[in-house]
Amino acid sequence: MNFRRTLAVARKEVLQVVRDSRSLLIVLVMPFMLMTLLGYGVNLDTKHLRVYALDREGSPASQNLLKRFQSSEYFTLVAMVNDYRALDAVLDNGRCQLAIVIPHDFSARLHDGRPVTVQALVDGSDSNTAQLAIGYAQGVLAGYGAGVQAAFFRGSRAPTVNPSVSIETRTWFNEDLESKNFIVPGVAAIVMAVIGTLLTSLTIAREWERGTMEQLISTPLTALEIIIGKLIPYFMLGMFDTAICVAVAVWWFDVPFRGSIVTLAVGSGLFMTVILGLGFWISVITRDQLAASQIGLVAAFLPSMLLSGFTFPIDQMAVGIRPITYIVAARYYIIILKTVFLRGNGLRILAVPALALGLYAVLIVMLAKRSFHKTLA
Repeated sequence: MNFRRTLAVARKEVLQVVRDSRSLLIVLVMPFMLMTLLGYGVNLDTKHLRVYALDREGSPASQNLLKRFQSSEYFTLVAMVNDYRALDAVLDNGRCQLAIVIPHDFSARLHDGRPVTVQALVDGSDSNTAQLAIGYAQGVLAGYGAGVQAAFFRGSRAPTVNPSVSIETRTWFNEDLESKNFIVPGVAAIVMAVIGTLLTSLTIAREWERGTMEQLISTPLTALEIIIGKLIPYFMLGMFDTAICVAVAVWWFDVPFRGSIVTLAVGSGLFMTVILGLGFWISVITRDQLAASQIGLVAAFLPSMLLSGFTFPIDQMAVGIRPITYIVAARYYIIILKTVFLRGNGLRILAVPALALGLYAVLIVMLAKRSFHKTLA
């Protein structure tokens, strides 16, 4: 391989990108746009659920329970209603996500130490929000019940019994359990997949459509020199966009970065090689810019978004889908991103996903080289 000829191809591709305003727009604007949309749009922290209450007793004890809901960051007590008909109305029109019904003998049962049942009506049209609402409500009721039980034992002068087993929880890596801390780093993988594939899927297809492929074929350039020369500028642009995504994640979204820049750069370089090779291969087999861009978007964006663990946990996917995720390169890169950002581990811990990306990169470049021929046929 001749280094000077390869750099000449790279220089030609740089000039092409500079002259193409659409490519510059993709490189400069899309990282900020995707980071903003996905960073703010994909949020698993469900807070301020709208709560309506039907207090059939109206005692200080029942009001005390409702104050627990009102003081929780997960609920917003919107209003009190007078009957079940009003609850049905707010549930039907979607204004209420959780309805609390306190029975008429609430304080009497508490005073006697008998079990009390508080009814919770949940809007199940959004199953994820409904499950979270039930879990949060159970937490509020458990806290209230523990306080009532302690007061009851103090009032009855019963001997204090220390529990034999207690648990003290401590969360590592994402101490506040904020979803943005593991979502925003994964956005970088989506950005790189979309931008890298869109840009490189046009390289060879553009040469065919503009009639310049004949000139390229007539040169002494080898197929490998053409491939590497054309991919070098896009590799640099992709790494530049990665740096933008990391900067936005750390300084705009306040995501902690505990790992090594070197580890992140190695993982990003391997993933970018995979994505660029995929886009180049699509460009070779289609020879049409519109078709190449559409195929590239489907082949890179959808698997990276749905099958990489970015949106849905892989362990919760159907059994038949999980094996497919192993051929999605973004799966391994997202592991690297989350580990570098939150855990701070190095390449020794990340050897398996890095090796998988390296193998993937070699295979996709070999496939692109095998598919590209310096012929007009």
